[in-house]
Amino acid sequence: MTFLHISLIINIEYKSTVVDFGLVERPWSTERRGISPPFSYSKLLQKDDCMLEKILSVFIDESGDFGPYEIHAPYYLVSMILHNQNIDITENIKVFDAHLSNLGYQHHAIHTGPLIRRESVYSNDLVEERKRLFNALFNFARRLDFQYSCIKVKKSECPDVITMTSKVSKALADVLRSNEDFWNSFDKVIIYYDNGQIELTKILTSVFSTLYTHVEFRKVKPVDYKLFQIADLICTMELLSEKAETNSFSRSEMEFFDNIRDFKKNYLKHLKKKSL
Repeated sequence: MTFLHISLIINIEYKSTVVDFGLVERPWSTERRGISPPFSYSKLLQKDDCMLEKILSVFIDESGDFGPYEIHAPYYLVSMILHNQNIDITENIKVFDAHLSNLGYQHHAIHTGPLIRRESVYSNDLVEERKRLFNALFNFARRLDFQYSCIKVKKSECPDVITMTSKVSKALADVLRSNEDFWNSFDKVIIYYDNGQIELTKILTSVFSTLYTHVEFRKVKPVDYKLFQIADLICTMELLSEKAETNSFSRSEMEFFDNIRDFKKNYLKHLKKKSL
């Protein structure tokens, strides 16, 4: 079975504007802490002497491509992570950065798939070293207050790019419509994606812009945003979730997690609690 999986990080920011003096208070900077930078928006909420603005940031990552179905790559995934930016995660990020530095990965964007499979920059790392790095990211994500949504489309049902584009678009639109009240509760929605695939970039632009008028799009670099790295983590974990159901873990995946039961119990179960 082949699926398209969309994981999305949503980040809500509240910016406080002091009415009497026309001043803007920014209790914490966001751009340097892996969170989306602050933006103004039109809809205001009155609370005491302040006007509160609501912004939703959506971090998106994908796994797979729009090419033909292949038995070794049966899924296409896109993850969407949702985070309430009213919750300050500065300290979480400081601790995480310090942990990465101690492991020898300062200013490093973790890519979960290659990390598990011992590929790319992790090809010379022992499994114990890779597990320490994975657990650092996993525990960072587990402690954060965020939600995510996943879309899954079977690539085996997509004989061409047109069909796949249609299925991905419909799946995304279904997710947005089924949570319409949630999306409409925000004054502005900021979509963060690295534009890694032009097909997905067009789909995101088309679907979000068609359904909502309060959406902006920003290009990001994974190394600059910790929440984008969590989107990558969710992509990989949801892909492994599908593989676990068919007992189709690769040898490297079995070596990393020991067995499917431990994968579900020790990791997947905790992340699933954050599903929207």
